[in-house]
Amino acid sequence: MDADMPVCGREPDSQYVELAVEVFAMLADATRVRLILALRDDELSVNHLADIVDKSPAAVSQHLAKLRLARIVSTRQQGTRVFYRLENEHARQLVSDAILQAEHSLDSNPRHHHAQNEATT
Repeated sequence: MDADMPVCGREPDSQYVELAVEVFAMLADATRVRLILALRDDELSVNHLADIVDKSPAAVSQHLAKLRLARIVSTRQQGTRVFYRLENEHARQLVSDAILQAEHSLDSNPRHHHAQNEATT
């Protein structure tokens, strides 16, 4: 493997740039970000997710349908219940990185840097 070869899709002229913008647009909603955070470690039902994000099950279902259409979440049916999970680790990482970036907006020495410094000492 050649380390000097560009990684697929990460060049400014990549065909994936517009699709990446669509992913950002899909995540430009606080409820959807909260849903991804809630799903980062486990699959959950609509009702459980609605309780976590403090929204109605109908509203959560609409957000999940959009995330499913964007292939950010997938489903598993068990009887009459539907469970949602993240399709892959990238949405989890993208939202986590956005939260860390948000911490930088509020603090020049954000909390996550304190944890790194403590781990190295």
